[in-house]
Amino acid sequence: MNTTQKASKGSVGIESFQERLRLRLPRQLYGGKQKYLTLGLSDTPENRKAAEGKARQVELDILAGYFDPTLAKYKPQTHLTLLNPSEESQKPLALAELWDRYTEFKSTQLEKTTILRDYGKIQKRIQKLPTQDLSKGVEIRDSLLKAYSPEVTKRTLKQFNACCNWAVRSKLISSNPFDGMAAEIISKTASSRSRMSFTKEERDAIITAFEDNTYSSKFSPVSHSYYAAYVKFLFLTGCRPEEAIALKWKHIQNNRIVFCEAVATDLKIRKSTKTHVIRTLPINTQLQYLLDEIKPEEVSPEALVLPAKNGKELDAHNFLNRVWKPVVQNLVKAAKVKQYLPQYHTRHTFITMALEAGVSVVQVSKWVGNSPEIIMKHYAGTIRQVQVPEF
Repeated sequence: MNTTQKASKGSVGIESFQERLRLRLPRQLYGGKQKYLTLGLSDTPENRKAAEGKARQVELDILAGYFDPTLAKYKPQTHLTLLNPSEESQKPLALAELWDRYTEFKSTQLEKTTILRDYGKIQKRIQKLPTQDLSKGVEIRDSLLKAYSPEVTKRTLKQFNACCNWAVRSKLISSNPFDGMAAEIISKTASSRSRMSFTKEERDAIITAFEDNTYSSKFSPVSHSYYAAYVKFLFLTGCRPEEAIALKWKHIQNNRIVFCEAVATDLKIRKSTKTHVIRTLPINTQLQYLLDEIKPEEVSPEALVLPAKNGKELDAHNFLNRVWKPVVQNLVKAAKVKQYLPQYHTRHTFITMALEAGVSVVQVSKWVGNSPEIIMKHYAGTIRQVQVPEF
């Protein structure tokens, strides 16, 4: 008997061969040749679920760029539950193996971008460790501190702790070697610049620099003025860059902008917004003028509002490093901007200006997709002009 679970082109298929499960790998990984990974599991509904998890892990590794062509990483004896639990308990699990299992478990609950980007970073840090022996938790902590900042070390140890807590509950290990370690790392809980904003004058100076190509090289394939609309849109809406990049003309309706999607351009994945909540923003006069200015006479509802020069989604990471950063840094040198802040601070600027203009915290939170509590915690203290009312 040979049954096959249908899979789209480029994905990992699940097959039953002689009543045993195996994974069918994409041909392009091996120069057009067909390759299989035998799982050593009988074809049962329970084992099918395990095979689906393994297939998803392989697909995520392919997307993230750390697929192991030798397949050693995915071998059943190290990554699937063994038929004899007592045999597994005799072999201590390494941190990398434990993290792979934890990632596989979380992959069905989290966004693919979170798994690829955030969990992928942890995996790469684990691979650089001098040891992955769980009995050497202190040595692992100390090596992290030598290689990374206290903030990064603290975040990494929190992830290790969560992973090992899960492993204890799953009866994969008997105790958590990272319990309480993160709390011992002294670090700044939040950067002093984390919610800083530009002043109105600084905002206008940045926009003008883009519009006038003030710092644009004559050899640049795309002049800075091409990005002026994108920069103004970020300042005028307070949306996240990945939301602006994903916006299509069909999302602008009835004098409202509907933010319902986001594009992680580093991973080329379109998904829901960060909070998974659809929100709307009223279009004021400034924003309407901008939209009228950039809207083509004939436009498809599926067309991007703020596309890259090639018509595809902008790459926010490349824009930040190659365009935004040199422009703002030059404005700092020219004393037109106090200090350099990344493009995400256009969002902080919008929120701060809205609060200073007297817009309620609740209303601002609805516009930008943050809770009122977050607005109060991170932004209320940054308002530059607080007037004592007349009683």
